[in-house]
Amino acid sequence: MSVFTAAPRPPAELLLRGAHVLDPGSGIDGPHDVLVRGGEIAELGPPGTLAAPAGAETVDGEGKHLFPAFVDPHVHLRTPGQEHKEDLETGTRAAAAGGYCAVVAMANTDPVIDPPALLRGLLLTASRDARVPVGFMAAISGGLRGETLTDMSELRDAGAVGFSDDGKPVASAGLLRHALRHQRLCGGLLALHEEDPTLSGSGVMHEGTVSVELGLAGIPSISESTMIARDAQIAEAEGGRVHFQHLSARRSVEALAEARARGVQASGEVTPHHLLLTDEDVRTLDSSFKMNPPLRSADDRRALVEALRDGTIELIATDHAPHGRDEKNVPFEQAPMGTTGLESSFAVLYTELVLPGIIALEVLLARLTAAAALIEFEPPAIVPGRTANACLIDLTAQWRIGEAGYESRSANCCFAGRDVYGRTLLTLADGAVAFRERAFALSAA
Repeated sequence: MSVFTAAPRPPAELLLRGAHVLDPGSGIDGPHDVLVRGGEIAELGPPGTLAAPAGAETVDGEGKHLFPAFVDPHVHLRTPGQEHKEDLETGTRAAAAGGYCAVVAMANTDPVIDPPALLRGLLLTASRDARVPVGFMAAISGGLRGETLTDMSELRDAGAVGFSDDGKPVASAGLLRHALRHQRLCGGLLALHEEDPTLSGSGVMHEGTVSVELGLAGIPSISESTMIARDAQIAEAEGGRVHFQHLSARRSVEALAEARARGVQASGEVTPHHLLLTDEDVRTLDSSFKMNPPLRSADDRRALVEALRDGTIELIATDHAPHGRDEKNVPFEQAPMGTTGLESSFAVLYTELVLPGIIALEVLLARLTAAAALIEFEPPAIVPGRTANACLIDLTAQWRIGEAGYESRSANCCFAGRDVYGRTLLTLADGAVAFRERAFALSAA
Protein backbone atom coordinates (compact mmCIF):
# COMPACT_ATOMS: atom_id res chain seq x y z
CA MET A 1 0.00 0.00 0.00
CA SER A 2 1.35 3.45 -0.89
CA VAL A 3 2.22 5.86 1.88
CA PHE A 4 1.90 9.64 2.10
CA THR A 5 3.63 11.23 5.04
CA ALA A 6 3.90 14.70 6.57
CA ALA A 7 5.12 16.18 9.81
CA PRO A 8 2.41 16.16 12.50
CA ARG A 9 0.61 19.47 12.93
CA PRO A 10 -2.33 20.46 15.14
CA PRO A 11 -5.64 19.65 13.46
CA ALA A 12 -7.27 22.80 12.10
CA GLU A 13 -10.08 24.36 14.15
CA LEU A 14 -11.45 27.26 12.16
CA LEU A 15 -14.51 28.86 10.65
CA LEU A 16 -14.19 30.27 7.16
CA ARG A 17 -16.88 32.88 6.66
CA GLY A 18 -18.55 33.69 3.37
CA ALA A 19 -16.03 32.32 0.85
CA HIS A 20 -17.21 31.26 -2.59
CA VAL A 21 -16.80 27.48 -2.44
CA LEU A 22 -16.16 25.90 -5.85
CA ASP A 23 -15.79 22.13 -5.80
CA PRO A 24 -16.58 20.70 -9.25
CA GLY A 25 -16.45 17.10 -8.05
CA SER A 26 -19.08 17.73 -5.38
CA GLY A 27 -21.23 20.13 -7.40
CA ILE A 28 -20.79 22.98 -4.91
CA ASP A 29 -20.60 26.47 -6.39
CA GLY A 30 -21.57 29.41 -4.21
CA PRO A 31 -20.85 31.42 -1.05
CA HIS A 32 -20.72 29.38 2.17
CA ASP A 33 -19.53 29.38 5.71
CA VAL A 34 -17.24 26.37 6.13
CA LEU A 35 -16.51 24.94 9.57
CA VAL A 36 -13.37 22.84 10.02
CA ARG A 37 -13.27 20.91 13.27
CA GLY A 38 -10.55 18.46 14.28
CA GLY A 39 -9.01 18.72 10.81
CA GLU A 40 -12.21 17.65 9.02
CA ILE A 41 -14.80 19.55 7.05
CA ALA A 42 -17.55 19.54 9.68
CA GLU A 43 -20.30 21.68 8.17
CA LEU A 44 -21.24 24.00 5.32
CA GLY A 45 -23.93 26.62 5.64
CA PRO A 46 -25.18 29.85 4.10
CA PRO A 47 -22.95 32.86 4.80
CA GLY A 48 -23.32 34.14 8.33
CA THR A 49 -25.15 31.10 9.69
CA LEU A 50 -22.39 29.04 11.32
CA ALA A 51 -20.85 29.79 14.70
CA ALA A 52 -17.22 29.14 15.54
CA PRO A 53 -16.65 26.79 18.49
CA ALA A 54 -14.77 28.18 21.48
CA GLY A 55 -11.08 28.57 20.74
CA ALA A 56 -11.49 28.18 16.99
CA GLU A 57 -10.08 30.73 14.56
CA THR A 58 -12.15 32.65 12.09
CA VAL A 59 -11.21 33.59 8.57
CA ASP A 60 -12.96 36.29 6.57
CA GLY A 61 -13.40 34.62 3.20
CA GLU A 62 -15.70 37.18 1.65
CA GLY A 63 -14.57 37.95 -1.89
CA LYS A 64 -12.25 34.91 -1.88
CA HIS A 65 -12.62 31.42 -3.33
CA LEU A 66 -12.20 28.11 -1.53
CA PHE A 67 -11.14 25.23 -3.77
CA PRO A 68 -10.19 21.60 -3.17
CA ALA A 69 -6.42 21.72 -2.75
CA PHE A 70 -4.26 20.54 -5.63
CA VAL A 71 -2.34 17.27 -6.04
CA ASP A 72 0.93 17.06 -7.97
CA PRO A 73 2.13 13.60 -9.07
CA HIS A 74 5.47 14.81 -10.43
CA VAL A 75 7.96 16.91 -8.46
CA HIS A 76 11.68 16.76 -7.76
CA LEU A 77 12.54 17.40 -4.12
CA ARG A 78 16.27 16.63 -4.59
CA THR A 79 16.48 14.56 -1.41
CA PRO A 80 18.75 12.68 -0.92
CA GLY A 81 21.95 14.10 -2.34
CA GLN A 82 21.17 17.56 -3.73
CA GLU A 83 19.72 19.41 -0.79
CA HIS A 84 21.43 22.61 -1.90
CA LYS A 85 18.66 22.77 -4.56
CA GLU A 86 15.69 21.63 -2.45
CA ASP A 87 14.78 19.41 0.46
CA LEU A 88 11.60 17.93 1.85
CA GLU A 89 10.81 20.95 4.01
CA THR A 90 11.42 23.66 1.39
CA GLY A 91 9.82 21.71 -1.44
CA THR A 92 6.64 20.91 0.45
CA ARG A 93 6.55 24.46 1.80
CA ALA A 94 6.58 25.66 -1.83
CA ALA A 95 3.80 23.19 -2.58
CA ALA A 96 1.65 24.50 0.25
CA ALA A 97 2.26 28.08 -0.91
CA GLY A 98 0.91 27.09 -4.31
CA GLY A 99 -2.28 25.52 -2.93
CA TYR A 100 -1.12 21.88 -3.03
CA CYS A 101 -2.10 19.36 -0.38
CA ALA A 102 -0.01 16.44 -1.66
CA VAL A 103 2.95 15.81 -3.96
CA VAL A 104 4.86 12.83 -5.30
CA ALA A 105 8.66 13.03 -5.49
CA MET A 106 10.61 11.36 -8.26
CA ALA A 107 13.33 8.75 -7.79
CA ASN A 108 16.19 10.35 -9.76
CA THR A 109 18.02 11.50 -6.66
CA ASP A 110 21.62 10.84 -5.63
CA PRO A 111 21.56 8.03 -4.63
CA VAL A 112 18.62 6.80 -6.69
CA ILE A 113 15.55 5.67 -4.75
CA ASP A 114 15.77 1.97 -5.44
CA PRO A 115 16.83 0.30 -2.14
CA PRO A 116 13.79 -0.25 0.09
CA ALA A 117 15.79 0.91 3.13
CA LEU A 118 16.43 4.29 1.50
CA LEU A 119 12.73 4.68 0.75
CA ARG A 120 11.80 3.87 4.34
CA GLY A 121 14.34 6.44 5.51
CA LEU A 122 12.84 9.11 3.25
CA LEU A 123 9.36 8.43 4.57
CA LEU A 124 10.71 8.80 8.09
CA THR A 125 12.34 12.12 7.16
CA ALA A 126 9.09 13.29 5.57
CA SER A 127 7.23 12.45 8.77
CA ARG A 128 9.49 14.98 10.47
CA ASP A 129 9.95 17.69 7.83
CA ALA A 130 7.19 17.70 5.20
CA ARG A 131 4.60 20.51 5.28
CA VAL A 132 2.14 18.54 3.13
CA PRO A 133 1.80 14.80 2.59
CA VAL A 134 4.52 13.55 0.27
CA GLY A 135 4.82 10.21 -1.45
CA PHE A 136 7.79 8.79 -3.28
CA MET A 137 8.29 7.06 -6.59
CA ALA A 138 10.85 4.28 -6.67
CA ALA A 139 12.97 3.59 -9.72
CA ILE A 140 11.85 1.13 -12.38
CA SER A 141 15.41 0.09 -13.16
CA GLY A 142 18.35 -0.25 -10.80
CA GLY A 143 20.25 3.04 -10.66
CA LEU A 144 18.08 4.33 -13.56
CA ARG A 145 20.49 2.46 -15.84
CA GLY A 146 17.73 0.70 -17.75
CA GLU A 147 19.37 -2.70 -17.41
CA THR A 148 17.72 -4.60 -14.56
CA LEU A 149 14.38 -4.31 -12.84
CA THR A 150 14.21 -3.14 -9.23
CA ASP A 151 12.45 -5.26 -6.62
CA MET A 152 9.11 -3.61 -7.26
CA SER A 153 7.14 -5.73 -4.78
CA GLU A 154 9.53 -5.02 -1.92
CA LEU A 155 9.57 -1.31 -2.79
CA ARG A 156 5.78 -1.22 -2.78
CA ASP A 157 5.78 -2.91 0.60
CA ALA A 158 8.24 -0.26 1.79
CA GLY A 159 5.80 2.49 0.76
CA ALA A 160 6.42 3.40 -2.90
CA VAL A 161 3.53 5.23 -4.58
CA GLY A 162 4.68 3.80 -7.89
CA PHE A 163 7.66 3.53 -10.19
CA SER A 164 9.42 5.89 -12.58
CA ASP A 165 12.84 6.36 -14.14
CA ASP A 166 11.89 10.01 -14.78
CA GLY A 167 14.79 11.95 -16.21
CA LYS A 168 15.50 8.91 -18.35
CA PRO A 169 13.29 6.72 -20.53
CA VAL A 170 12.89 2.98 -20.20
CA ALA A 171 14.68 2.42 -23.50
CA SER A 172 14.41 -1.37 -23.34
CA ALA A 173 11.02 -2.62 -24.47
CA GLY A 174 11.73 -5.94 -22.79
CA LEU A 175 12.43 -4.29 -19.45
CA LEU A 176 9.20 -2.31 -19.65
CA ARG A 177 7.33 -5.52 -20.39
CA HIS A 178 8.75 -7.11 -17.25
CA ALA A 179 7.87 -4.01 -15.24
CA LEU A 180 4.27 -4.21 -16.41
CA ARG A 181 4.07 -7.85 -15.36
CA HIS A 182 5.38 -7.00 -11.91
CA GLN A 183 2.96 -4.08 -11.71
CA ARG A 184 0.06 -6.51 -12.09
CA LEU A 185 1.27 -8.25 -8.94
CA CYS A 186 2.18 -5.32 -6.71
CA GLY A 187 0.20 -2.38 -8.10
CA GLY A 188 1.40 1.20 -8.13
CA LEU A 189 1.58 3.85 -10.83
CA LEU A 190 4.03 3.18 -13.66
CA ALA A 191 5.00 6.66 -14.83
CA LEU A 192 7.09 6.95 -17.98
CA HIS A 193 9.43 9.65 -19.24
CA GLU A 194 9.01 9.14 -22.97
CA GLU A 195 12.10 9.89 -25.01
CA ASP A 196 14.05 7.92 -27.59
CA PRO A 197 17.69 8.81 -26.84
CA THR A 198 18.75 7.85 -30.37
CA LEU A 199 16.46 10.59 -31.68
CA SER A 200 16.96 13.25 -29.02
CA GLY A 201 20.72 12.78 -28.99
CA SER A 202 22.55 15.84 -27.68
CA GLY A 203 19.65 18.19 -28.35
CA VAL A 204 19.03 21.10 -26.00
CA MET A 205 15.75 22.51 -27.37
CA HIS A 206 12.91 21.68 -29.74
CA GLU A 207 13.99 20.81 -33.25
CA GLY A 208 12.48 23.42 -35.56
CA THR A 209 12.99 26.77 -37.19
CA VAL A 210 14.08 28.45 -33.96
CA SER A 211 16.75 25.83 -33.19
CA VAL A 212 18.13 26.22 -36.71
CA GLU A 213 18.24 30.00 -36.43
CA LEU A 214 19.93 29.82 -33.02
CA GLY A 215 22.35 27.14 -34.14
CA LEU A 216 21.36 24.82 -31.28
CA ALA A 217 20.97 21.05 -31.50
CA GLY A 218 17.30 20.11 -31.59
CA ILE A 219 15.12 17.40 -30.06
CA PRO A 220 12.40 16.27 -32.50
CA SER A 221 8.88 15.69 -31.20
CA ILE A 222 8.97 12.12 -32.58
CA SER A 223 11.53 11.28 -29.90
CA GLU A 224 8.57 11.45 -27.51
CA SER A 225 5.59 10.36 -29.58
CA THR A 226 7.16 7.20 -30.99
CA MET A 227 7.97 5.98 -27.48
CA ILE A 228 4.40 6.68 -26.35
CA ALA A 229 3.07 4.62 -29.24
CA ARG A 230 5.52 1.78 -28.48
CA ASP A 231 4.83 1.70 -24.75
CA ALA A 232 1.07 1.89 -25.24
CA GLN A 233 1.27 -1.23 -27.41
CA ILE A 234 3.34 -3.03 -24.77
CA ALA A 235 0.84 -2.06 -22.08
CA GLU A 236 -2.00 -3.23 -24.31
CA ALA A 237 -0.35 -6.61 -24.88
CA GLU A 238 0.30 -7.08 -21.16
CA GLY A 239 -3.02 -5.74 -19.93
CA GLY A 240 -1.08 -3.21 -17.89
CA ARG A 241 -1.53 0.44 -17.07
CA VAL A 242 0.86 3.26 -17.91
CA HIS A 243 1.04 6.98 -17.22
CA PHE A 244 2.83 9.28 -19.66
CA GLN A 245 4.69 12.14 -18.05
CA HIS A 246 5.01 15.76 -19.23
CA LEU A 247 3.51 15.45 -22.74
CA SER A 248 4.83 18.20 -25.00
CA ALA A 249 3.73 17.63 -28.59
CA ARG A 250 0.69 17.26 -30.84
CA ARG A 251 1.90 13.85 -32.02
CA SER A 252 2.13 12.70 -28.42
CA VAL A 253 -1.47 13.73 -27.80
CA GLU A 254 -2.52 11.84 -30.92
CA ALA A 255 -0.63 8.73 -29.80
CA LEU A 256 -2.30 8.86 -26.38
CA ALA A 257 -5.76 9.37 -27.90
CA GLU A 258 -5.27 6.49 -30.34
CA ALA A 259 -4.16 4.18 -27.53
CA ARG A 260 -7.11 5.10 -25.35
CA ALA A 261 -9.48 4.55 -28.30
CA ARG A 262 -8.18 0.97 -28.47
CA GLY A 263 -8.89 0.49 -24.78
CA VAL A 264 -5.34 0.81 -23.50
CA GLN A 265 -5.17 1.77 -19.82
CA ALA A 266 -3.16 4.94 -20.28
CA SER A 267 -3.19 8.44 -18.82
CA GLY A 268 -1.21 11.57 -19.49
CA GLU A 269 -0.08 14.76 -17.78
CA VAL A 270 0.98 18.18 -19.02
CA THR A 271 2.95 20.95 -17.32
CA PRO A 272 2.10 24.65 -17.07
CA HIS A 273 5.20 25.56 -19.07
CA HIS A 274 4.25 23.33 -21.99
CA LEU A 275 0.72 24.73 -21.92
CA LEU A 276 1.83 28.37 -21.98
CA LEU A 277 5.29 28.66 -23.56
CA THR A 278 6.88 27.76 -26.90
CA ASP A 279 10.32 27.46 -28.45
CA GLU A 280 10.04 31.14 -29.37
CA ASP A 281 10.71 31.88 -25.69
CA VAL A 282 14.10 30.19 -26.03
CA ARG A 283 15.30 33.00 -28.33
CA THR A 284 16.33 34.88 -25.17
CA LEU A 285 18.72 32.00 -24.35
CA ASP A 286 17.53 32.29 -20.75
CA SER A 287 18.31 28.87 -19.27
CA SER A 288 15.08 29.02 -17.23
CA PHE A 289 13.41 28.02 -20.50
CA LYS A 290 15.56 24.91 -20.89
CA MET A 291 13.67 21.80 -19.88
CA ASN A 292 13.15 18.20 -20.96
CA PRO A 293 10.98 17.67 -22.89
CA PRO A 294 11.68 21.03 -24.49
CA LEU A 295 9.27 23.86 -25.16
CA ARG A 296 7.84 23.08 -28.56
CA SER A 297 5.99 24.90 -31.33
CA ALA A 298 2.89 27.06 -31.08
CA ASP A 299 0.94 24.29 -32.82
CA ASP A 300 2.07 21.77 -30.21
CA ARG A 301 1.05 24.15 -27.44
CA ARG A 302 -2.42 24.59 -28.91
CA ALA A 303 -2.84 20.82 -29.15
CA LEU A 304 -1.92 20.41 -25.49
CA VAL A 305 -4.41 23.05 -24.39
CA GLU A 306 -7.17 21.43 -26.42
CA ALA A 307 -6.29 17.99 -25.03
CA LEU A 308 -6.45 19.38 -21.51
CA ARG A 309 -9.81 20.95 -22.21
CA ASP A 310 -11.39 17.84 -23.74
CA GLY A 311 -9.92 15.43 -21.20
CA THR A 312 -7.52 13.54 -23.45
CA ILE A 313 -4.92 14.78 -20.97
CA GLU A 314 -6.47 14.28 -17.55
CA LEU A 315 -4.15 16.14 -15.26
CA ILE A 316 -1.61 18.88 -14.73
CA ALA A 317 1.76 18.22 -13.10
CA THR A 318 4.41 20.85 -12.46
CA ASP A 319 7.57 18.73 -12.93
CA HIS A 320 8.97 21.12 -10.29
CA ALA A 321 12.73 20.87 -10.93
CA PRO A 322 14.86 23.16 -8.74
CA HIS A 323 18.45 24.03 -9.62
CA GLY A 324 21.01 26.25 -7.94
CA ARG A 325 21.58 29.74 -9.36
CA ASP A 326 25.17 28.95 -10.29
CA GLU A 327 24.06 25.81 -12.14
CA LYS A 328 21.60 27.70 -14.34
CA ASN A 329 23.74 30.82 -14.76
CA VAL A 330 25.84 29.32 -17.57
CA PRO A 331 25.52 29.25 -21.38
CA PHE A 332 22.21 27.72 -22.48
CA GLU A 333 23.81 24.57 -23.92
CA GLN A 334 25.56 23.79 -20.63
CA ALA A 335 22.67 24.47 -18.23
CA PRO A 336 20.70 21.62 -16.63
CA MET A 337 17.13 20.99 -17.71
CA GLY A 338 14.20 22.08 -15.57
CA THR A 339 12.10 24.83 -14.01
CA THR A 340 10.39 25.27 -10.67
CA GLY A 341 6.61 25.54 -10.73
CA LEU A 342 4.77 24.67 -7.54
CA GLU A 343 4.26 28.26 -6.39
CA SER A 344 3.28 29.67 -9.78
CA SER A 345 1.23 26.95 -11.47
CA PHE A 346 -2.32 27.91 -10.50
CA ALA A 347 -1.77 31.64 -10.97
CA VAL A 348 -0.22 31.43 -14.43
CA LEU A 349 -2.81 28.95 -15.67
CA TYR A 350 -5.69 30.97 -14.24
CA THR A 351 -4.29 34.17 -15.75
CA GLU A 352 -3.38 32.80 -19.19
CA LEU A 353 -6.10 30.19 -19.76
CA VAL A 354 -9.11 30.91 -17.55
CA LEU A 355 -9.33 34.69 -17.61
CA PRO A 356 -9.21 34.84 -21.45
CA GLY A 357 -11.95 32.19 -21.59
CA ILE A 358 -9.79 29.45 -23.12
CA ILE A 359 -10.75 26.89 -20.48
CA ALA A 360 -13.26 27.02 -17.65
CA LEU A 361 -12.15 27.45 -14.05
CA GLU A 362 -13.95 24.22 -13.18
CA VAL A 363 -11.87 22.35 -15.75
CA LEU A 364 -8.63 23.79 -14.39
CA LEU A 365 -9.55 22.74 -10.86
CA ALA A 366 -10.49 19.25 -12.00
CA ARG A 367 -7.17 18.80 -13.80
CA LEU A 368 -5.19 20.10 -10.80
CA THR A 369 -6.77 17.52 -8.49
CA ALA A 370 -7.21 14.54 -10.84
CA ALA A 371 -3.86 12.98 -9.91
CA ALA A 372 -5.28 11.87 -6.56
CA ALA A 373 -7.13 8.99 -8.21
CA LEU A 374 -3.92 7.74 -9.84
CA ILE A 375 -1.78 7.73 -6.70
CA GLU A 376 -4.22 6.33 -4.14
CA PHE A 377 -4.68 9.64 -2.33
CA GLU A 378 -8.13 10.60 -1.10
CA PRO A 379 -9.48 13.05 -3.69
CA PRO A 380 -9.75 16.49 -2.06
CA ALA A 381 -13.37 17.54 -1.59
CA ILE A 382 -15.10 20.25 0.42
CA VAL A 383 -17.85 18.09 1.87
CA PRO A 384 -18.66 17.22 5.49
CA GLY A 385 -16.75 14.28 6.86
CA ARG A 386 -13.75 14.65 4.57
CA THR A 387 -10.25 15.58 5.65
CA ALA A 388 -9.64 19.29 5.17
CA ASN A 389 -7.59 19.56 1.98
CA ALA A 390 -8.48 22.98 0.61
CA CYS A 391 -6.95 26.25 -0.51
CA LEU A 392 -8.30 29.78 -0.14
CA ILE A 393 -7.37 31.94 -3.12
CA ASP A 394 -7.98 35.59 -3.92
CA LEU A 395 -8.65 35.55 -7.65
CA THR A 396 -8.56 39.34 -7.84
CA ALA A 397 -5.11 39.71 -6.25
CA GLN A 398 -2.44 40.62 -8.77
CA TRP A 399 1.18 39.78 -8.01
CA ARG A 400 4.51 39.38 -9.78
CA ILE A 401 6.07 35.94 -9.70
CA GLY A 402 9.34 35.93 -7.79
CA GLU A 403 9.16 39.56 -6.74
CA ALA A 404 8.93 38.64 -3.06
CA GLY A 405 11.16 35.59 -3.40
CA TYR A 406 10.17 31.94 -3.25
CA GLU A 407 9.42 29.39 -0.58
CA SER A 408 11.46 26.96 -2.68
CA ARG A 409 15.20 26.94 -2.12
CA SER A 410 15.73 27.57 -5.84
CA ALA A 411 14.62 30.44 -8.05
CA ASN A 412 14.84 28.98 -11.57
CA CYS A 413 11.23 29.68 -12.47
CA CYS A 414 10.48 30.15 -16.16
CA PHE A 415 7.56 32.45 -15.23
CA ALA A 416 9.63 34.79 -13.05
CA GLY A 417 8.66 38.44 -13.52
CA ARG A 418 5.17 37.70 -14.89
CA ASP A 419 2.23 39.63 -13.49
CA VAL A 420 -0.52 37.18 -12.61
CA TYR A 421 -3.84 36.96 -10.79
CA GLY A 422 -4.72 34.45 -8.10
CA ARG A 423 -2.88 34.61 -4.77
CA THR A 424 -2.99 31.64 -2.40
CA LEU A 425 -3.86 32.94 1.07
CA LEU A 426 -4.32 29.74 3.04
CA THR A 427 -3.74 26.04 2.41
CA LEU A 428 -5.16 23.22 4.50
CA ALA A 429 -3.39 19.91 3.93
CA ASP A 430 -4.16 16.65 5.69
CA GLY A 431 -6.42 18.55 8.07
CA ALA A 432 -3.86 21.14 9.21
CA VAL A 433 -2.88 24.66 8.23
CA ALA A 434 0.13 24.10 5.96
CA PHE A 435 0.48 27.64 4.63
CA ARG A 436 -0.88 31.09 5.30
CA GLU A 437 0.17 34.12 3.29
CA ARG A 438 2.26 36.47 5.39
CA ALA A 439 -0.14 39.41 5.10
CA PHE A 440 -3.21 37.25 5.66
CA ALA A 441 -3.93 36.87 9.37
CA LEU A 442 -6.25 34.53 11.16
CA SER A 443 -8.06 35.90 14.18
CA ALA A 444 -9.43 34.25 17.29
CA ALA A 445 -13.19 33.87 17.39
